[in-house]
Amino acid sequence: MKAFLKKHLIKTLSQRGLTIDYINNKDTVESLINKFQPFATDKDLIRLGPDGDGGYLVPDDLDGIYACFSPGVGKLSEFELDCLKQGMKVFLADKSVDSPAVSDNRLNFLKKFIGPVTNEDYITMDDWVESSINNKSSDLILEMDIEKSEYLSILQMSEVLLKRFRIMIIEFHLLDYLWNEQFFKTASAVFDKILKYHTCVHIHPNNCFDISRFKGIEIPPVAEFTFLRNDRILSKHPQTKFPHSLDFDNTSKKKVILPKRWYTSIIESDYSKETKINTV
Repeated sequence: MKAFLKKHLIKTLSQRGLTIDYINNKDTVESLINKFQPFATDKDLIRLGPDGDGGYLVPDDLDGIYACFSPGVGKLSEFELDCLKQGMKVFLADKSVDSPAVSDNRLNFLKKFIGPVTNEDYITMDDWVESSINNKSSDLILEMDIEKSEYLSILQMSEVLLKRFRIMIIEFHLLDYLWNEQFFKTASAVFDKILKYHTCVHIHPNNCFDISRFKGIEIPPVAEFTFLRNDRILSKHPQTKFPHSLDFDNTSKKKVILPKRWYTSIIESDYSKETKINTV
């Protein structure tokens, strides 16, 4: 069975133009999964956007957020419209389309991709925010779905900007490539950077792909992660109930549930009481 899975993984990666460099010990991959253990906090989760693709769970902590930055424009803009209803300014960016999915002059659209450099076709997150708002200190929210460009874009982002995002919803792609040594290094660096200031509060697998299974570890290839900045958290404990009642499938394909290993990685006895967070 192991030989079959190994052969299947190699074939899958080769079809996508990738080769694999195995991490000998699966504990290496598990250690990364342990890091983004989702936590329930003193902020309940609510849903912004539709009951399906384009809708996301966020902490009920939106008061005072100045603007939403939403790179990656899909066929739906209900999430951004809900942010408008919360009194936020809304900025969207995507080179592949000519406008947002809905016509609303309150939506500020930039026809560029978000990436690690700024040029004719791309703009960095820092340059985009800098050129969009004069406010230099208020809290922001990020909703990012940029089809595999999230890794380099986040690595390029300054820590000053990263700390301005009170809430971040990021769809991570290629998670089943964590077995590739080079990709693992990049992904690990991205999560380490985010988790320096934020806590993962929710993970929702996108059912556009089925669960990948290798070396006894189940990995959703694409998943939506929600992060809340640590200074907004008064207490937390491991979230152990998935899916959330407000979760909905992204597509009509087979339902995909977050593997139990992804939310039981921390020994619960260590969190028998809610953990207090230093908010200084």
